Amino acid sequence: MKRAALYMRVSTLDQNPDSQRHDLEQMAAQRGLEIVERYVDHGVSGTRTRRPALDEMMRDARRGHFEVLLVWAGDRLARSTRHFLELLDEFSRLNIEFVSYREQLDTAGPLGRAIIVIIGVVAELERNLLVERVRAGMRRARLEGRHIGRRPLDLDQEAIRRDRARGMSLGQLAKAYHISRTTVRRVLAPAPKGVPQPASQPQENRRPETAA
Repeated sequence: MKRAALYMRVSTLDQNPDSQRHDLEQMAAQRGLEIVERYVDHGVSGTRTRRPALDEMMRDARRGHFEVLLVWAGDRLARSTRHFLELLDEFSRLNIEFVSYREQLDTAGPLGRAIIVIIGVVAELERNLLVERVRAGMRRARLEGRHIGRRPLDLDQEAIRRDRARGMSLGQLAKAYHISRTTVRRVLAPAPKGVPQPASQPQENRRPETAA
């Protein structure tokens, strides 16, 4: 007997998920499934990709707590096509069968498996397109001379060391130079052997001494 989970969602708090639960429990009984968990999101829009019950259900799915997921309709699980495809793609990778009561979609059957193959191809194509868009944006930024990534801190390390020698605390230095205490400690830390210290401020040229 396969372990099954039910996922139900209602958009408003005054709606009742009992009708969804009744249909799904009846379907599970007909298929000889053991219901091990019921997840319900109350008053949550399907457009939101993060929902308390949905997040809990996905965590349990990744831990192998159930083998079949039953939903009353596809839009109870996700409203956007992209999110729906992402979820089905992950269920496929986790070897979890997905069954929708209203659409009569069952990924355990031949048609369902064919749909999962198509979904997997579409999901992989979307991931590749996203990677290519990111790379194209980085190439365009380089051509335009824009900096990519986090800018390095421009610190006057000698000034920080002088202020430390004058008795300023780590907190005072961090506040004065708008940096974290960790950065202050890194600046004040002695350089490893073989690594030259940053060049200090140039001293004023002294007049050469003349012979008496």
